[in-house]
Amino acid sequence: MKMNTCFSIQLIVVFLAMALTVKPQRIKGSDTVLPIAQKEAEQYGKSSKSTVTISGGGSGVGLLALMEGTTDIAMSSFPMKFHEKMKFRKAGKTIIEKIIAYDALAVIVHPSNSVNALTRDQLEGVFTGKVKNWKELGGPDLLITCYSRETSSGTYEFFKEHVLLHKNYSKRTLNLPGAGLIVQSVSQTRGAIGYVGLAYLEKNVKALAVSFDGKSFVKPTVANAKNKSYPVTRPLYFFMDKRNELKYEQFISFVLSSEGQKIVSEIGFISAK
Repeated sequence: MKMNTCFSIQLIVVFLAMALTVKPQRIKGSDTVLPIAQKEAEQYGKSSKSTVTISGGGSGVGLLALMEGTTDIAMSSFPMKFHEKMKFRKAGKTIIEKIIAYDALAVIVHPSNSVNALTRDQLEGVFTGKVKNWKELGGPDLLITCYSRETSSGTYEFFKEHVLLHKNYSKRTLNLPGAGLIVQSVSQTRGAIGYVGLAYLEKNVKALAVSFDGKSFVKPTVANAKNKSYPVTRPLYFFMDKRNELKYEQFISFVLSSEGQKIVSEIGFISAK
């Protein structure tokens, strides 16, 4: 009888320990991925009664928090770099990577701008500072004001790598800490140009058609991102430390389920499946 009692107490302790290990989940990082995580967590919480705390700040901020152990999931709009992987490896951490959605990166201007389309070369010229006036692109005689994400942002890195081909942004580029602020700034500045994730598009800015071959100009839409005709598309990631798998495995399973991927589509992103 005493042995059974002791065994029961041990089981209770084990289950309590597991419960404390599993909850809550902490998610931090990419502002692009932020609306996905927020909506997924809201729906997940209704059925699981689990608390998920979410904050943005940029992909780099999320990866730093994952390294420091202050988040369970790092959101990122950019794949992990080799030196970052090596840093985690040296710290004895095995990182699990999950693509949870896809996104199209829209180039936006003020609605009054007569320019409707740009090539990749023209975008490079604009954001590196070689092209300074819209009249050089067939638009109004108006100085160009470039808005970009901050350097800790995966969106900043993606645009630099895939659109600028690793060339540096102009020193005149204004870096902002969130996609919402870029939309707001472009909507209020006649000569402005910026870039944001597809889900952040609003009626108070105009999205440009983009061409990488100088011939086919494609607008950033969910349909064009799905059929891969729009050239500026990218995967969106969750990164996790394998040692903390119990903390996030149920939430990740929900995000990648048919219900979770339906949420991805409903808020303007492209399903990962």
